[in-house]
Amino acid sequence: MAYVIEPPRPVVVPVLGDGLFPVRRVYCVGRNYAAHAREMGADPTREAPFFFCKPADAVVSVGPEGVLELPYPVATANLHYEAELVVAIGLGGADIPVDEALAHVWGYGVGLDMTRRDLQTALKDKGRPWELGKAFDRSAPLSTLVPAGAIGHPQRAAIWLERNGESRQRADIADMIWSVAEIVAHLSRYFRLEPGDLVFTGTPDGVGPVVAGDVVEAGVEGVGRLRVRYV
Repeated sequence: MAYVIEPPRPVVVPVLGDGLFPVRRVYCVGRNYAAHAREMGADPTREAPFFFCKPADAVVSVGPEGVLELPYPVATANLHYEAELVVAIGLGGADIPVDEALAHVWGYGVGLDMTRRDLQTALKDKGRPWELGKAFDRSAPLSTLVPAGAIGHPQRAAIWLERNGESRQRADIADMIWSVAEIVAHLSRYFRLEPGDLVFTGTPDGVGPVVAGDVVEAGVEGVGRLRVRYV
């Protein structure tokens, strides 16, 4: 049976070396670093993780040597960067035990959870969903993905972000309140994870604004880096 309209092109992310990773869903963990929870006015105690989603086509990516040029988003006067370790799921499953969770991880990348902070704050104040602040077009820039078979499953690694060459975020992924394995296991209680899913694992403190003309560079030691210029 023929399509009645042209189907959308699949969203794919380059893989280090060769190949493409198809994106199915994008999950994001909120407030997974204690210092960031505090700077956002929240209690950093180890409560159960919470999640929000971005559409697959919010993901934009270029190869490891490129600079990704993006238009400054509409409908905001306060765009914020949030550097994150990103987990790429390669094996599906539901109710995954913590001690088996890493077997479901295909690889890792470096992502930016870009946020229209003014809209997010207004929505939170009204008790409304965050989509307008979090799930907009091109809100999930992502580096080339690296297979876990090549780098293992990093437990400790510096995570950092620079804006126009000045350090803005710096921490270690070991500072995450919930580890990658715990995040995958917990998320799989509510959604069946499938190959192609991406999980943004939260950001350290130091989030801040971006204006047109800024260059944002983020990285995770041993995983990769990402450069974005807003125009």
